[in-house]
Amino acid sequence: MAKYTVTIEWERQAATFSDGKYSRAHRWIFDGGQVVKGSSSPHVVPLPYSDEQAVDPEEAFIAALSSCHMLWFLSIVAEAGLVVEHYQDQASGKMGKNSTGKIAMTKVTLRPNIIWAEPAPSSEQIEQFHHQAHEQCFIANSVLTQISIEPQP
Repeated sequence: MAKYTVTIEWERQAATFSDGKYSRAHRWIFDGGQVVKGSSSPHVVPLPYSDEQAVDPEEAFIAALSSCHMLWFLSIVAEAGLVVEHYQDQASGKMGKNSTGKIAMTKVTLRPNIIWAEPAPSSEQIEQFHHQAHEQCFIANSVLTQISIEPQP
């Protein structure tokens, strides 16, 4: 099986650190060379100790689920001989307590909006494609989070 790597890099800079007043801003360096600014969410660690313009782990989790679903969906649809012109997902996640009482991402909702080339599939076919994509998504298969898919008209 494949192995994936990413380097997470953070520096203290001039902060005292032990008082908790240090920046949570850091960098994600992916194996292909892409660098992404990361930070804690301002919902978790207040400003100025978070960077609201950086990607936080919760957003990245939602994006990973959405991206994985989309890539499987496109593959399944292409194999069926249909053509997707545009795919957009307004995904969201909800934090809450899980069954053991720990704070967790308890629900992620994917809201794919798809523009099809003719002939467009039926709504039943689209539902089946989403079901297959969800079943194949490696990320969805790796988590306990409830994942809902609400195709948009």
